[in-house]
Amino acid sequence: MDLIRGVSVDEAFNTLRMTRKRASAIVAKLLKSAVATAGERHDTEAEELYIKRAWVDGGPMRKTLWPRPRGMATRKRHRTSHVNLVVASYEETGEDET
Repeated sequence: MDLIRGVSVDEAFNTLRMTRKRASAIVAKLLKSAVATAGERHDTEAEELYIKRAWVDGGPMRKTLWPRPRGMATRKRHRTSHVNLVVASYEETGEDET
């Protein structure tokens, strides 16, 4: 998320495509959805948008028991996360595209 925060949408797509992280495909899909939603609701083009805020929060955790030796068990935590992305237009904020 630090790689794409504050950059234009086109540059973010290029960065995510070239990044070899497992989450980059998920973030790219989320970014594509955010751009489509902004275009539908506010009638803006993808070239006019940049990523204003991007963060990841912890989501709900599913806990299961994991068998261990001698009849014991430990708790295994299956973690999830919430990925949040805010896109804005350069005209709305008055910032430059540089």
